[in-house]
Amino acid sequence: MITVENISKFYGDLQVLKNVSLQIQKAEVVAIIGASGAGKTTLLQLMGTLDTPSSGKIFINGVEVSALNDKKLSAFRNKNIGFVFQFHHLLPEFTAIENVCLPALIAGVSKKEASTRALELLELLGVAQRAQHKPSELSGGEQQRVAVARALINKPAVVLADEPSGNLDTHNATHLHQLFFELREKLQQTFVIVTHNQDLAQMSDRQFVMQDGALQN
Repeated sequence: MITVENISKFYGDLQVLKNVSLQIQKAEVVAIIGASGAGKTTLLQLMGTLDTPSSGKIFINGVEVSALNDKKLSAFRNKNIGFVFQFHHLLPEFTAIENVCLPALIAGVSKKEASTRALELLELLGVAQRAQHKPSELSGGEQQRVAVARALINKPAVVLADEPSGNLDTHNATHLHQLFFELREKLQQTFVIVTHNQDLAQMSDRQFVMQDGALQN
């Protein structure tokens, strides 16, 4: 599902990633762990096409995303990749269901179809009863579940999560972790998760350890 070939990333003279290569299979749940500043988030952003490598290639589902122009890249990202961040980034002026619908509407899905799909996801995630509430009216755990629903609305092949439970208490973090594995079973999606949470890392199918911009064998 994901192939990373010898990617390096420089910001000016600073080399953040050093010839990183890895392969991730369809429906795997993979954790990337390591100290702060090791390059984990940079690697995730490159795999998510939010940034471009200084050298090397990235393939997602057989497509060389590192070679696409901006317009094609935006369309590919919207359709194939879902993002879950530590800070949920829900838009405060919209309700939960409206937040979930946004990526589908951007992709050209009708409002009716997007709303139906969004409600199904909120139901799956146990927050359908909060669909008409704005983010400020939701708990931290509920907000993160809405963010997960938003990441899933376009049925992406890959879900990338950056410290997804970093702002949650132990109870809600455990629920979120279990949810990723339930979604993998139901939807056969691939999850790549950057985390400091050892419980989540140990639950994953495989762990990659980053140190000083390189993967440790």
